[in-house]
Amino acid sequence: MVSKLNWDSIPVEIVNPSMSRQIVSGDKLMIARIKFKDGFIVPLHSHVHEQVTQVISGKMRFWFGEHKEQTMVLEPGDVIVIASNLPHEAEMIGEVEEVDTWAPPRQDWLDKTDAYLRK
Repeated sequence: MVSKLNWDSIPVEIVNPSMSRQIVSGDKLMIARIKFKDGFIVPLHSHVHEQVTQVISGKMRFWFGEHKEQTMVLEPGDVIVIASNLPHEAEMIGEVEEVDTWAPPRQDWLDKTDAYLRK
């Protein structure tokens, strides 16, 4: 069956003082609406999940690769696909709202064992 949801009805989780998120998950896909404060850095990490990131407001500077070989700045309206197991890091430029989608769902986010974000 189909479930209709509205972001306004999804609980907001405060991950740390600079990051909040809302999560909707199915069996094979997960989407999160995330808000970051200026200057927050998502540390270099990788995961088996394929990820699609779309910026709604603000800017995000990404580094890709184990040694941060590639840099990219995303602005509102930009969308990227991050391949499975590709190391990446991101810095927020201004207040950022973005939407991430993963396949399969991020179990570490669902069970709150994502320590790399909770520092």
